[in-house]
Amino acid sequence: MNQEAKKPAKLQAVKGMNDFFAEEAGLLQALEAKLHGWLASYGYRNVRTPVLEQTALFRRGIGEVTDIVEKEMFSFTDRLNGDELTMRPEFTAGIVRAVVEHSLLYNGPQRVFSMGPVFRHERPQRGRYRQFHQIDVEALGFAGPDVDAELIVMLKRLWDDLGLTDVRLEINTLGSPAERAAHRDALITYFESHADLLDEDAKRRLHSNPLRILDTKNPAMQAMVNAAPRLDQHLGDESRAHFEELQAYLRDAGIAYTINPRLVRGLDYYNLTVFEWITDQLGAQGTICGGGRYDGLIELFGGKSEPAVGFAIGVERLIDLVKQSGAVNGASRCDVYVVHQGTRPEAARYAFGLAEQMRSTGLEVILHCGGGSFKSQMKKADGSGAEFAVIIGDDELAAQEATLKPLRGDAPQERVKAAALAARLIEQFPEQLPEQITEQPES
Repeated sequence: MNQEAKKPAKLQAVKGMNDFFAEEAGLLQALEAKLHGWLASYGYRNVRTPVLEQTALFRRGIGEVTDIVEKEMFSFTDRLNGDELTMRPEFTAGIVRAVVEHSLLYNGPQRVFSMGPVFRHERPQRGRYRQFHQIDVEALGFAGPDVDAELIVMLKRLWDDLGLTDVRLEINTLGSPAERAAHRDALITYFESHADLLDEDAKRRLHSNPLRILDTKNPAMQAMVNAAPRLDQHLGDESRAHFEELQAYLRDAGIAYTINPRLVRGLDYYNLTVFEWITDQLGAQGTICGGGRYDGLIELFGGKSEPAVGFAIGVERLIDLVKQSGAVNGASRCDVYVVHQGTRPEAARYAFGLAEQMRSTGLEVILHCGGGSFKSQMKKADGSGAEFAVIIGDDELAAQEATLKPLRGDAPQERVKAAALAARLIEQFPEQLPEQITEQPES
């Protein structure tokens, strides 16, 4: 007796790792193209580092006593050689590793960026996923507040270009390592005197990373934390001058900001400028961009001491905001849709050749495949977002012509010689003309 074979179970994506398709994938692609142009306008060049790095890289670069390293990294042992590897939870450590390994600052400072997926093992929620995307921008080898200001100004330009209005800037200064060390000692003394109010996380971090206690979300600790010693009480003249000059640049650029003395970074290699861009439109996950100066990291990775400053943007959060502004359109579209409905098989091949001819001029062309009535093909042509339909039938094949039908507006359709079709279309899309297009000689 034959038993019916069991139907294979459906496989699903890992929780918190999302598929992008249709309009959302188109929106991501359109946004990335806009970002590439924006970054190029400030002289930033793309670098690409591996998704997998040595786990030790992130322990050193992010810090042992951080949520990312303690709880959120996707780490494993390579079964072939025993290496401890981690899927990158952020970009900066990998970029700095590459800078040191390949001596990228030998010929002077560099402006670089990376874009792509990063991975953190945390509870998925809106704006926080296990695989998400970041734009990471780094200015390496620049010491002055002018570059700090440039990063902030270029971000303001991006928000304006994307039509984002509910985005505000918070800044602070972390001072020098010596000033931070003095502040750290003052924090430890202060928190020890309020040990009865510290929760378990705060007690664990008291001596290893007391600055992170200032980030607590525990309501029972807020009043005590708000009264803690402030870093600005320990700043020297040089650090104050750097911060004041940064503010002068921002004022000259007309950029509003708030100084937030509780805006900190928990690791010793961070110094001076720190900033965040925040919105109220994303609920609890309101930070869409965080950045700052990390002059000590290159030396920590074994390189020559060099200044560095950068920022990272969460792409999924940015997409959420862009959807609301409508400044980037992710709808799929093309320039031309080729419809063919002839009784002779040569008509389909003729349409195929015309489509290739049009693509050679830089036009985006969809050739209808799979048959179907003229009516159904025209419906697909209209749904494609194309500006024009090129129609091929027996008459067009015999005359070596094509019918050019505008799909948007009221202009009449026209018959065009095949040899002149590309040039006629380019007249409608002049921005896509790679070089002067002339009519092709008829064969």
